Amino acid sequence: MALFASSKILILCTGNSCRSQMAEAFLKSFDNTLQVFSAGTEPANQINPFTIKVMAEVGIHIDNTIRPKHVNLFLNDAFDYLITVCDDAKESCPVFYGQVTYRLHFGFEDPANAKGNEEDILNSFRKVRDEIKTVFFKWYLEIKN
Repeated sequence: MALFASSKILILCTGNSCRSQMAEAFLKSFDNTLQVFSAGTEPANQINPFTIKVMAEVGIHIDNTIRPKHVNLFLNDAFDYLITVCDDAKESCPVFYGQVTYRLHFGFEDPANAKGNEEDILNSFRKVRDEIKTVFFKWYLEIKN
């Protein structure tokens, strides 16, 4: 398993409003030669505002005009990697019939389910953001050679 310049990667989650958007943004920040996309099996209406906020805290700006996408938009595309980032997407992953060379799963809690005041919710998003960055950077370093 190797990662080459212009490898095509699809990050799959349920809502495509938090975790998959973060993973897409981090991978693009690690290597701008990668073709990275994200989608959801049940996409939300918009990217979660807390996702945009916590990514901006680490210098990655997600355009708030971007909308979550349905995985069906990518069924005719071939991908080197399909990476699920939540258990719901892993379980429904077989509905993705597009051509994929490698299927991987890195599970993360859904920060959209966080409860409490704004700071509590932000801390949940920060925790997941940092976990995603760590896991994806480690994976990127392991396979880029």
